Amino acid sequence: MSKKWFAMLVMMLVVALMLAACGGGGTETTAEPTADTSAAEPTEEMVEPTEEVAEPTEEMAEPTEEMAPTEEAAAPSGDVVELQLMGWSSSDAENVRLQEMVDTFNEQNPDIHVTLNQVPEYDTALQTALAGGAPPDVFYIDSFKLPDFVQAGSLMAIGDQLDDPDDFYPNLRGAFTMDDTFWCPPKDFSTLALQYNKDLFDAAGVEYPTPDWTWDDLQAAAEALTNADNGVYGMVLSPDMARWIAFLYQAGGAVTDEGFTTMTLDSPEAAQAMEFYLGLVTDGYAAQPSDLDSGWAGEAFGKGQAAMAMEGNWIVSYLNDQFPDLNWGVTELPAGPAGKATMSFTVCYGVPAAAAHPDESIRLANWLTGSEGMAAWAGLGLAMPTRASLSEGWLAQYPDLQPFLAGAEYSHPWQFRPGFQDVLDTLNAGLQQAFTGTYTADQVLSEAQEVGNDVLSNQ
Repeated sequence: MSKKWFAMLVMMLVVALMLAACGGGGTETTAEPTADTSAAEPTEEMVEPTEEVAEPTEEMAEPTEEMAPTEEAAAPSGDVVELQLMGWSSSDAENVRLQEMVDTFNEQNPDIHVTLNQVPEYDTALQTALAGGAPPDVFYIDSFKLPDFVQAGSLMAIGDQLDDPDDFYPNLRGAFTMDDTFWCPPKDFSTLALQYNKDLFDAAGVEYPTPDWTWDDLQAAAEALTNADNGVYGMVLSPDMARWIAFLYQAGGAVTDEGFTTMTLDSPEAAQAMEFYLGLVTDGYAAQPSDLDSGWAGEAFGKGQAAMAMEGNWIVSYLNDQFPDLNWGVTELPAGPAGKATMSFTVCYGVPAAAAHPDESIRLANWLTGSEGMAAWAGLGLAMPTRASLSEGWLAQYPDLQPFLAGAEYSHPWQFRPGFQDVLDTLNAGLQQAFTGTYTADQVLSEAQEVGNDVLSNQ
């Protein structure tokens, strides 16, 4: 090819580049822009080609090492890993605080950007994401459901990669430990305690409950505080295994043996706990929320229709918001024949087994449950810190909530084995029947015992 034709070919190429560079008003045709966009802005040399360009030299025809793009130039600068934190929506105050925490983490970790995704129908959404192979990078796991996730192989064990794991309360760490493996860090926890209406106690001439109360004290007070003519009951109780089970442990019983091989609801202790719990209702000293035109125990208590309730520290913000004039107090649950016991309800930050960014996901979970993140979260007073080192500062800020935190020392985790939802459903249905007098304590326990043994035999 002659130099003249070669020069003309080069000129045509330059003009084509100029037209492409100046065509900003056209529709983008590429599906995805490339990392290197330096050719999008034409240089002065491209607009005004010189004579040397018309007569390219051999060196120009063969790009030098300096002209060839290096790896650094081709790679995008400032890569940021995108993470999704999935959970369920809580109170407005909690939702705002969690978003603030995520914003703080993003500021402190410029190589990571976390998006908070609080979804309705959380369990369904999470299962769909896991089954579809696109799980969130970090997500909530209730202690009751942990065994199901572990059995399904859906989790990565990250407990040994956390800062100071021994600082977590032992029973909370145990709630997320299976087969000697600490799977995920607890983000907060709640315990059951006894709430009491001071005005109703004063009107009935009954002394306020104390941490030294026993079952006998509770029953006597519930009887004295009940005024059926005025629609006021001594206590509000839900047909809920998650409430009755505290009495089971107070009686010295258990749902299963230590190895989760067989059910133990056929014990004298279980019968004693069930008869006491049901007796408060059938004797007329307690009523369930639905009988008091309430959606849950906290509402019935707030409306003054029950002098006592046994709920977790989640009730505090609800009462302060919905019933700000209520004159009430809180103390530890009464002790049973075997002593004190309560339940701890907790949630952890889990990382999926197939995490796309495991290191960054663990860093997020570690920060959220570390000293800074935990202090920010528990600082609202709506949930308690799972790190013992933060308890003193939290109590100084919220001294009235001491009975809830005291329960951490003798609480039992809300956790069993995969498939135990069937046992929960069976026992709750039995309690509902027993509250109306159509089931006996023995029937409630025997049905749950049978279903539970079926579940355990399939482990």
